[in-house]
Amino acid sequence: MALNPVVADVTARIIERSRATRADYLRRMDAARDSGAGRAKLSCANWAHAFAGQTIADKLTAMDGSKPNLGVVTAYNDMLSAHQPFERFPEVIRKTVREVGATAQVAGGTPAMCDGVTQGRPGMELSLFSRDAIAMATGVALTHDAFDAAMMLGVCDKIVPGLFMGALAFGHLPVVFAPAGPMPSGIPNAEKARVRALYAQNQVDRATLLQSEIGSYHSPGTCTFYGTANSNQMMMELGGLHLPSTAFVHPETGLRDALTAAAARRAVELARSGEGRMADVVSEKTIVNMTVALLATGGSTNHAIHLVAMARAAGVLIDWTDMDQLSSATPLLARVYPNGSADVNAFQAAGGVAFVARELAQAGNLHTDVMTVMGQGIEAYFQEPSLVDGELVWRDGVAESLDRDILRPASDPFDREGGLRLVQGDLGRAVIKISAVKPENRIVEAPAAVFETQEDALEAFKAGKLDRDVVVVLRFQGPKANGMPELHSLSPALSVLQDKGFKVAFVTDGRMSGASGKTPAAIHVSPEALAGGPLAHVRDGDVIRLDAEAGVLTTVGGLDLNARPAARRSQAHAEGASWGYGRELFAAFRHVVTTAEEGASVCFAFPIGAGGHADAPPDPNLVDRTVDA
Repeated sequence: MALNPVVADVTARIIERSRATRADYLRRMDAARDSGAGRAKLSCANWAHAFAGQTIADKLTAMDGSKPNLGVVTAYNDMLSAHQPFERFPEVIRKTVREVGATAQVAGGTPAMCDGVTQGRPGMELSLFSRDAIAMATGVALTHDAFDAAMMLGVCDKIVPGLFMGALAFGHLPVVFAPAGPMPSGIPNAEKARVRALYAQNQVDRATLLQSEIGSYHSPGTCTFYGTANSNQMMMELGGLHLPSTAFVHPETGLRDALTAAAARRAVELARSGEGRMADVVSEKTIVNMTVALLATGGSTNHAIHLVAMARAAGVLIDWTDMDQLSSATPLLARVYPNGSADVNAFQAAGGVAFVARELAQAGNLHTDVMTVMGQGIEAYFQEPSLVDGELVWRDGVAESLDRDILRPASDPFDREGGLRLVQGDLGRAVIKISAVKPENRIVEAPAAVFETQEDALEAFKAGKLDRDVVVVLRFQGPKANGMPELHSLSPALSVLQDKGFKVAFVTDGRMSGASGKTPAAIHVSPEALAGGPLAHVRDGDVIRLDAEAGVLTTVGGLDLNARPAARRSQAHAEGASWGYGRELFAAFRHVVTTAEEGASVCFAFPIGAGGHADAPPDPNLVDRTVDA
């Protein structure tokens, strides 16, 4: 089918906007590629250091000088259930590549914090910044320049975006992402939400809540709701960086190990062929495909920030207007919690990624003429893997959804539009996830209740001060203020108010969560309050209108917000956001970070649109070493 005209128009606009930055990026990647294999630039002493800790067999392979060496960047730790399975992946990878005459090394590790552990805690203020720290750690790992291809081991919220950004700095190499998969299903998501709401109203005790949470999060693997982690996996699939339909295979299965081994073999094949470098896989069209995949499945709002930074790492410039316009033309094909009652395991069983990819492509919502780690074209992602007599076999995915309450075809979607919208007005620009919000709750006009901290808002809720029609405004939560934490701890309270029949909305310059729920929430408001944004001028009682259908976020009654003095953070709040729990180490990040709509990143020193890389003589480190160190 012909490409949807909105998709075509948005793509053309992105290509034109990105012309200078994309050309600069590709020029740098071409220079790195043309300089030859990394190992050829290492002196004998450099190379000996690189393999000093390896087995004798690997040393002999490396001494050959022509065999590919695969660099593995891992985000393994035991704190994060989704990353615990990565403990065993390096040995699977090493064994596999030895069988095909290559070597593999763990080039380095990255942080991987669990938002589930830090939610509502001071550590959450490092969460978003950890993405850029992960990108930098990936750069540190790969800068050894001893690799012919790379594998990225990561799943969760900031980790995949960070690995993606860091790996793109080495986009002259082929890069394959290998996921770990979701944990088996626990208690139903609706039951988990019910217990949380009861606890918020003091109707059940902490022991009951803990029992419910343990029943939800109970084993190695990704959390099974469709939050940022699982949205990452959907985007890596449609971005052509996974092997097809590998996202939602459970960790502790033979199929998972077979897929990890296959990913390693594919990375070596690409290294030998010289094809599939990451700079070519991640193009303007790829970024559009990733965005469409997110929108069609009701994915995480966090990617309204992450995708901008991820694209920028490839020299591609996107904004929320692009996402909003793509959403207007993208059918909503999936209902996965919090947008429905099913989890990702049920989604995969109903047809999963392969079904979504084929439906979107055949409906004209995807660019099919893209490069992937599987080769040219996206058709390989219409397939699914299975083990037959111990061998990995690829077959076409299901032609029809096996559960139309979870997954529908593009011809009969849950909604004609995707799950994300831009809202704007005199309060700034923000995004709202509407796929989980019922139509009757998408327009709210009510007096504001203004807070500086989650704790203050929750205290007001517990005291009954929010038992009315209300727009809860939580400001000074942007990237410059305190690192832009997720504010998911407010979700149960807001849901309770809505269930009581009140018209309720939430407006903040912070983030909500990949699991943003049924209450309308205009989040990531830009510019943020601390940077002089309009939220700093809002007062208690100001009437605010949030209209997700019309894309409106504004005050009512002709207020002149600029005529008012801007509110200032309390001294206690300002000091509390600057130190403790490691926050003092990120003061420089808070100082230089870009806006939410620019990706809330510290990784790009030059203003968007500036080249920043003047012509210069060749870097001597890109030239073969002729003198031993």
